[in-house]
Amino acid sequence: MDFQLTEEHLAVQEAAREFAQSELLPGVIERDEKQEFPTEQIKKMGELGFMGMMVSPDYGGGGMDTKSYVLAMEEISKVDASASVCMSVNNSLVCWGIEEYGSEDLKQKYLPQLASGQIIGAFCLSEPEAGSDATMQRTTAIDQGDHYIINGTKNWITNGNSASVHIIIAQSDVEKKHRGINALIAEKSWEGFTVGKKENKMGIRASDTHSLMFNDMKVPKSNRIGEDGFGFKFAMSVLNGGRIGIAAQALGIASGAYELSLQYAKERKTFGHEIAKHQAIQFKLAEMATKIEAARLLCLQAADLKDQGKNYAQASAMAKLYASQVAMEVSTEAVQIHGGYGFVKEYHVERMMRDAKITQIYEGTSEIQKIVIARGILK
Repeated sequence: MDFQLTEEHLAVQEAAREFAQSELLPGVIERDEKQEFPTEQIKKMGELGFMGMMVSPDYGGGGMDTKSYVLAMEEISKVDASASVCMSVNNSLVCWGIEEYGSEDLKQKYLPQLASGQIIGAFCLSEPEAGSDATMQRTTAIDQGDHYIINGTKNWITNGNSASVHIIIAQSDVEKKHRGINALIAEKSWEGFTVGKKENKMGIRASDTHSLMFNDMKVPKSNRIGEDGFGFKFAMSVLNGGRIGIAAQALGIASGAYELSLQYAKERKTFGHEIAKHQAIQFKLAEMATKIEAARLLCLQAADLKDQGKNYAQASAMAKLYASQVAMEVSTEAVQIHGGYGFVKEYHVERMMRDAKITQIYEGTSEIQKIVIARGILK
């Protein structure tokens, strides 16, 4: 892999950094406290091309590579992980899934609006009894000839209320088990679609996480992604790419916490000296910087394999596993370096520590990532 960033990569990185500082940083604490979805900020992200970065220009997207996406995700996540998870779902799970596996009609119908941020998407896989085990889908999509009738409940859906387009993973034939699962695109406005309660979360509080209920919701068969029974393979495929996005989010949380800690260590004085001159703090900063760099390289490696069209399942799982661990470790150390101030909201690092934990949970827990990695090793 060539680790040198191109001028285009650097331009994307700088644009994302400027946007995060000018548009996301103001009000980020208040949005976290009030659990307020960043509607206007997400709209501006769409206008700048951050909501459909890898979508072909034929469908209104940026046509960028996955490395550009990782760089942008890191910069956005340094400031606001709630905004970046919305960006991640829309890019990695929804847009990429539709473009890679959807029919031409579905691409034309949904991608231009999704890529531009006019609307946003959601990916509906998790259920009350089907979290990490995606084969145990209780939501049903019964074939009625030219349409499906969907019944069931989905949990922990990012963008659940704000999304206009939802990709729903549902069981059409129980006897076929995972080979009887389908992926269907549904619209929030359709009859039988109900948005449930908003989750009161520890972290990423400004992101829009809801339960969704479907009661005899009619979905045209033309809105099925892929052939009949392709839903499980579809979900596993898009989750591989989703792990790159979440790894980049975790990387950004760690990077943001580290940069704030470095700045604070140079300014805060104890015993007549900046605390950055104390060896105990230097050791912490050195470990933080080293772990972040290792996580960044894992993210870029997974992105590079994806861009080359090679198998990136193991690499994305490694990136997600390690980057999420680093996010938790670095953000915790950032609070420690800040001392009492680290416990105060206005210094941001306590929010980053809360946000970091979710990166070890969604897109598959750390244990799931280890299973994916082990399968790759044992092959």
